[in-house]
Amino acid sequence: MSLDAVAAALAPHRLAVTGAFHPGADDGAPDGTGTLVLASPGAGFWPHASAAPEFADGAPDPLDRWSARVLGGVAAGLGGAALFPFGGPPHPPFHTWALRGGQAFASPVGLLVHASHGLWLSFRGALALPGRLALPEPAASPCATCAARPCLSACPVGALGAAGYDLAACHAHLATGPACMTAGCRVRAACPISAGAARTPAQSAYHMRQFHP
Repeated sequence: MSLDAVAAALAPHRLAVTGAFHPGADDGAPDGTGTLVLASPGAGFWPHASAAPEFADGAPDPLDRWSARVLGGVAAGLGGAALFPFGGPPHPPFHTWALRGGQAFASPVGLLVHASHGLWLSFRGALALPGRLALPEPAASPCATCAARPCLSACPVGALGAAGYDLAACHAHLATGPACMTAGCRVRAACPISAGAARTPAQSAYHMRQFHP
């Protein structure tokens, strides 16, 4: 098996590989994991996922249930197991895994930034696979060559910047019904690399409703 084969297994579900590494004893991966592969929304993700039966049955958490079904099936087909950032506590250490995966980095605002997804990086799950797959060389942080750093000044109320995240200020602003609720976080969108994530406004609006009902 190769990492390209894993990507090919994810592609029909509009999911993309956004990092992979060989976990050690302290990484929190299941015993016997040779390679842990992170899976994120890719091009065409939201029209595909939101048309699934989970979004029509009226039950809660349709995206999480879709992720569990789809990634569970992919993992089984590859002889591994699926892990998810939801359903806890306890929660697997996805933030740490992302930094270990060679494609994601700490940004100036503290959020994870991805080499091709920018600040729109999110994870639907991870695949714990038994073999040690050949991995590409780690990417370079896009922030290292970003002189403008628009993420630091994009929040209209300064809730997210170099000083950290003021959660109360963020929710207070969202309560006024600004564009953030329909188009997503302006800080995430301001990253020049974020366009690579192919994030649609409908997907951002869904996540904002989960964050700020």
